[in-house]
Amino acid sequence: MKHREGGVFYKARELRKNMTPQERKLWYCYLKDSGIHWNRQKVIGGYIADFYCHSAKLIIELDGLHHYSIDGQEYDTLRTKIINTYEIKVFRFLNYEIDNDFKNVCMKIADVACERMA
Repeated sequence: MKHREGGVFYKARELRKNMTPQERKLWYCYLKDSGIHWNRQKVIGGYIADFYCHSAKLIIELDGLHHYSIDGQEYDTLRTKIINTYEIKVFRFLNYEIDNDFKNVCMKIADVACERMA
């Protein structure tokens, strides 16, 4: 797969280089060393998932302000519907939760990932 400028794989690579503060916190303070293999900005079905665990068939999405608009919500609904056809669960957290309830977010992720791998 080539990383052509403007393509989804190029965009995923750019997003990995330029993580949001919340993505950076979740990656470096938990997911990277959680004992479960996670990918950052993984392309699935033409969409880019924030974090993806293949063994759990689980996507973690961190939702910022653009997810609150009507267009953002419609896009997220369609995107989740398409991703679910791959039997992948999408688990969403608000950036607020990463900033203010990080320990609980990590526990929820661990619980869901372990449940799906069982």
